[in-house]
Amino acid sequence: MWGTENFGPAEIRGNAIRDLASLNKLETLPWDEWGRMEASYQGETGADYDELMDRISAVDDPEALYNEVPELQVPASLTR
Repeated sequence: MWGTENFGPAEIRGNAIRDLASLNKLETLPWDEWGRMEASYQGETGADYDELMDRISAVDDPEALYNEVPELQVPASLTR
């Protein structure tokens, strides 16, 4: 059974970050987490994280944003 942490705004945020990685040719698994994803699931992020999500949703150049913001980059431990 899925827990409640797998639904709602935190899941949408996580998917946005994973989608950005995918646009940069880095495939991840639906349960991979990095950056502040875990904090988001715990409700421990604030307005600055919401602003980052707004930047992702309106991005014109996914590669530039991905390279500009280190916390959006998939860590080497999650890649082969």
